[in-house]
Amino acid sequence: MTDQHDDLADRVAATRAQLFDTLDAIEDKLNVPKQIGIAASKVKRGIDEKSVPYLAGLAAGVAVVGGIVVAVLRRR
Repeated sequence: MTDQHDDLADRVAATRAQLFDTLDAIEDKLNVPKQIGIAASKVKRGIDEKSVPYLAGLAAGVAVVGGIVVAVLRRR
């Protein structure tokens, strides 16, 4: 009887630990400020390692936004 009780208690403890880990992972994914910080760190690291693709993306973004602004101003 004690072996069954110990086995059950061990399984409950393992399941509880797994549940806490899962809840922590979900909380981390839903924590928007933390995710923004992680994304910003990745971008900063990427810029330090390979700046050309990021600069090209920035230039393309500026060109798109500039084109939109020009198109809106011409419609007026």
